[in-house]
Amino acid sequence: MPRILLIDDDAQLGPPLASYFQRFDLALVQALKPSEGLGLLRRGGFDAAILDVMLPEMDGFELCRTIRKESDLPIVMLTARGDVMDRVVGLELGADDYLPKPFEPRELVARVQTVLRRRVATPAPDPGVLVFEGLSIDPARREVRRQGEVVELTGTEFELLHLLAREAGRVLSRDDILNHLRGHEAELLTRAVDIVVSRLRRKLEPLDCIKTLRNAGYSLALRRASKP
Repeated sequence: MPRILLIDDDAQLGPPLASYFQRFDLALVQALKPSEGLGLLRRGGFDAAILDVMLPEMDGFELCRTIRKESDLPIVMLTARGDVMDRVVGLELGADDYLPKPFEPRELVARVQTVLRRRVATPAPDPGVLVFEGLSIDPARREVRRQGEVVELTGTEFELLHLLAREAGRVLSRDDILNHLRGHEAELLTRAVDIVVSRLRRKLEPLDCIKTLRNAGYSLALRRASKP
């Protein structure tokens, strides 16, 4: 059963949410403080984390940044309803998804299930290594190498790069990409794709991997190599 860590200082939220998650074969554990949550994460055994933005000790953004320095664990941020900047900042720091408060428990479960599937799914239809000039993508290992060096990507970053690589030569719109990454009906935040692309570009430098076509979308800018 996947284990999910909720870091939220509302002590009344965890127990009923844990009971609800159990109906979907998800075990939810709550930490009330970031320091407690980080301690639990460092001991291992969790498959995803849910972070509130408003926390004691440090806010959810700083907590997300700290986790990202140590792990590619899937992260869902709980943000203030209507505050688009909270969502943008969370995505910029490496969160995989966001959900405004107050939220419906079923939607939170759906977001968590999506990031978990994104992490463990075996990509299709081509399980082989995709090789381009200076870049290789191994779907089975979920490993990316830039000029022979392994690049650490979040689940969302990997899925976006793999999608562009599978569709090399095709321009994908932001909505196409969002629909693929989310896997369920959800509010679209167009800038989310731009943020993930920006993160990918920084991590893949000095390669110029992703081409932007104004008012159209994105495509992979690399040519296929004949061999790894």
